[in-house]
Amino acid sequence: MTNLDPRSMIATAGLMSAFMVIVLLFMRRNYPPSIRGIGAWAVAPMLWLVSSSFFSTRHVMHEWLSVLLANLLLLLGSTTYYMGTRSFFGHPTTWRPWSRVIAGTMLMLVVFTYWLPHYALRLGLFTAVMSALYAAQLRFMLRHGGRSFPARLVQAVLALHLAVLATRLVTVITGQAGTDLMAPSLFQTFYIGAYTLTVLMLPIGAVLLATDRVRTELEHLATHDSLTQALNRRALLQRCEEELERARRYGDGPAIMMLDLDNFKAVNDTRGHQHGDAVLAYFADRVRQALRRPDHLGRYGGEEFMVLLPRTDAEAARRVAQRIHAALSTGHPLDCQVSIGLTGWKGPDDTLDAMLSRADAALYRAKELGRNQTVEA
Repeated sequence: MTNLDPRSMIATAGLMSAFMVIVLLFMRRNYPPSIRGIGAWAVAPMLWLVSSSFFSTRHVMHEWLSVLLANLLLLLGSTTYYMGTRSFFGHPTTWRPWSRVIAGTMLMLVVFTYWLPHYALRLGLFTAVMSALYAAQLRFMLRHGGRSFPARLVQAVLALHLAVLATRLVTVITGQAGTDLMAPSLFQTFYIGAYTLTVLMLPIGAVLLATDRVRTELEHLATHDSLTQALNRRALLQRCEEELERARRYGDGPAIMMLDLDNFKAVNDTRGHQHGDAVLAYFADRVRQALRRPDHLGRYGGEEFMVLLPRTDAEAARRVAQRIHAALSTGHPLDCQVSIGLTGWKGPDDTLDAMLSRADAALYRAKELGRNQTVEA
């Protein structure tokens, strides 16, 4: 293992970075713009690629290229990856504090390269700064990354590389870090091998995170109405069938509400369809706020909506209907009135078609009685 050439390993890291740049740039061009951070993720391995090229010229090119610029690009690449991760998860980028860290680090590297040349101090300083950066990324991922496989992969890579960096710091403190990056040794091989693996696995993690987000968005588009973000009719009826199947096994059935906005056609005719769309979106949002966590709101068609209330008796369903009426009478410019037809599960022989028919009949009865009320069937 100690016979491995550090230059060859660094060149391998550069080739891996080049490959991931191509992959991420392709994704940046073809993935939806709603998926943020891919651009920064593509820039990071690009910086790592150039950094690896300069590291490979150690003792061939001038130190300001093979030491200072190489370390600067490595640090910039890792920071850019972190900023891409923050952007991907919808958090503001924090370049200002890290730019100060980068500037201070480079100033000290200049000192330890030219004025007070000391390889171990230079190595220890840079390793400590990289450790702080990876620790910040790991902390962010643990707090905001979730539990998906791509997030866990990135967390594992960051944690393992932090362990490598900690080991490197120990070798610096104990005087076993060597005297040069290109000096073959067990510790150098271990560190450069870990670096090579990291610059490959972090972009792979980014690719998997973005791909998983695309899959999630496509699933959302397939099951939700684009205007109101309520479930579409097919997805809602599927949830209803699943809930009825569960009710037949355990005995506590759901309630169903059919909701229809009163005089909505007049809103479209007098205010325009754009205003009507705003009313529908506002209506769906207010209804969601009145529902409980397990309840499901779906757009049944046009201005008609449906609510599935799992494991809900008549009394509890009436309270939900009252909250919906109250939520739509707050004095907001987009406030509207709604008629509601409500029905509950009648037992194991009850079917979804029968429940929909009863709820629909109750809805029309609410319209006949003057609208803006709930009728139970």
